[in-house]
Amino acid sequence: MTSIEHLNGRSELFSMAPTDASAQSLPVLVQGTSGQSIHDLDASIRDSLAQVLTTVGGVLFRGFTVATPIDFKRFAASFGAPLASYEFGSTPRSKVFAGVYSSTEYPAHQFIPLHNEQAYTRPWPSRIWFHCIKASETGGETPIADSRLIYQRMPAEIRELFASRELLYVRNYSGALDLPWEKVFNTQDRAEVERYCQDNDIEWEWKADGDLRTRQRCAAVQQHPETGEWVWFNQAHLFHVSAIEPSVRASLLAAVGEENLPRHVYFGDGSPIADDMLDTVREVYRETAISFPWQPGDILMLDNRLVAHGRNPFTGDRKVIVAMA
Repeated sequence: MTSIEHLNGRSELFSMAPTDASAQSLPVLVQGTSGQSIHDLDASIRDSLAQVLTTVGGVLFRGFTVATPIDFKRFAASFGAPLASYEFGSTPRSKVFAGVYSSTEYPAHQFIPLHNEQAYTRPWPSRIWFHCIKASETGGETPIADSRLIYQRMPAEIRELFASRELLYVRNYSGALDLPWEKVFNTQDRAEVERYCQDNDIEWEWKADGDLRTRQRCAAVQQHPETGEWVWFNQAHLFHVSAIEPSVRASLLAAVGEENLPRHVYFGDGSPIADDMLDTVREVYRETAISFPWQPGDILMLDNRLVAHGRNPFTGDRKVIVAMA
C-alpha cells in the first residue's frame, strides 16, 4: 500500500534551514512498496496530487520502480499537460528524447543557485519533474525552497522595488563565452528566431559578428492563479554580473564590456541593480533552502511557481533527468 507523508519526519533523510511550519511540509513524500511500479499509484493519492501541489508545492515519489527513462516520461505526461521542449534556455542541457532532458550540465564542483525554471522569460513551465537515475557519491542534492516564503522573507523595500520596477534581462549568445543562439533556439534559421522573439515580446538585435543580443522585460513577482498567493519569481540573482566570481567578473568585463556579457539584468527601465541588493536576495534563498539526498529511482514533482530548485556540488557519477510541462 502506497503511503503519503511529510519527508521532514525522517531526519536521516532530510535537512532544512527554515523553521516555518509551511516550509517544513515541503516536499510531501509518497512512499512506494517493494516492486511497485510508478504507474501503479493508488487512485486516491493520484487524485490528491493537484491539491498537494497547490498547497505544499512539491512531491517526492520514493521507493517505486521506474524501469527506464521512457517510464519517467510516461509518468510525467500522465498528468495531462503536454511535455515541453527546452526553448530559449539559459543553461546547457542534452536532449534524452522528446520531452526529456538532462539536468543542467555544469561542472560537478559548481553550485547552481536556487531558481524557478525559466523565470527570466515569459513562457515558462508550470510543472517540472526530476528523476534520479544515479545518485552521486557525495553531494549532488537538488535543494528546493518555497517561493511564497522567499517572497515573505524578502526585505519589504527590495520586494516592493522589484515588484514595481520589474526586470530587464539582456542576453548575448556566443559559442565563445556561453551558448550560441542556434543552440538556445534549436534552429539555424534567423527568421525562425525572429518569429519566436516577436511572439514572446523579446527585443532582438543581430550584431556585426553574426551573434545575437536579446532584451526582455519580465515581472519579478507572480500571483499564483489558483491560490492568489504572491511568489518571488525571477532570476535576477543568477543573471546579474555579481553572480560571477570577482576575478572572473573583472576579466570578463575587461574583455567584452558590460554590454556584451553573456547575460545581465537591470531594472525594467534599464537602470542598474546594486550588487548588495542581490547579495541580500541570495541570502534569503540560502535561509529558505531545503535539501535531501537523492536515492536512485526518486521522482521529484514541483509546481514551478511555488518552488525554486538548484543543485549542490558533487563527486562521482550523477544522472538526473528532467521533464517540464
